[in-house]
Amino acid sequence: MSHESNAYKVFKYGNISLLFILVVAMIFPYVNVLAIAFNDPMDSQFGGITFWPRVFTVDNFKVLLQNKDVITATGISVLRVIIGTLIALVVQYMCAYAFTIKDFKGKAVVLMFLMIPMYFNGGLIPQYLLFSKMHMLNSFLVYVLPVSFSLYNMVIIRSYLFSIPGSLAESARIDGANEFIIMFRIYVPLSMPIIAVLALWSAVGHWNDWTTTLYFITDKHLYTLQYILMQILREGERVTKLMEEAIRMGTMGATSSPRQMTPAAIRAANIIITTIPIVIIYPFLQKYFVQGITLGAVKE
Repeated sequence: MSHESNAYKVFKYGNISLLFILVVAMIFPYVNVLAIAFNDPMDSQFGGITFWPRVFTVDNFKVLLQNKDVITATGISVLRVIIGTLIALVVQYMCAYAFTIKDFKGKAVVLMFLMIPMYFNGGLIPQYLLFSKMHMLNSFLVYVLPVSFSLYNMVIIRSYLFSIPGSLAESARIDGANEFIIMFRIYVPLSMPIIAVLALWSAVGHWNDWTTTLYFITDKHLYTLQYILMQILREGERVTKLMEEAIRMGTMGATSSPRQMTPAAIRAANIIITTIPIVIIYPFLQKYFVQGITLGAVKE
């Protein structure tokens, strides 16, 4: 049994204590919002809610989940995440694979061309005018096409592909395989760790984005869930309308009034609804993170 010095013990337990404090500091706000979301709105006004609801209720979620705008926005957000992530992965992976081909002439010039927008951006107004000319305003395409390519993600994928032995592709070419067969039959199955990492990055980016809706969408049928959340957090009038609609639909009961549903409770419930998908999915893909990033960065 190895002997640990006193200095090492102080360092180890101090490190554990610091990490524990950081974990509590990061988890407590979310748990507190979760408790408020499940607590009676009128009771929450007295304060003192910490880790557990004092008067349990699901009325806050009923107000949101029975609202037509929230349901439509949830569907748009889910559709955006699925389609946007798939398109981004296909575009970025195929581009990264093309840059690994030795016979690709002029790839340095193409790479330089792709790097220019990283340093020089035309700004929001030219972007708005471009989308207008392309008839992408008030269109679902504005959610998925402009962000389908990321040079940063493409470089990460390319670095990962360089870690795959080139002899596999050469053997396939000798057997008569073309580049599409080599990419989909050899490289893609070996690239699942980096694909999982970038899929999560892209999905989180699509799920959390609300500025695209703010700038380019005026049709409420194309609003995303995060944009609805932003409105609820910033506009008290939006919260009042949600509560009034809940009364009309009978969610809050015939004797209820808007005063019995507080904006803080509605906001807490909406925050939980918008964040819970990422909280659920993240642990299943976390195991790919270290493997997916480090394998592409280390060469032997």
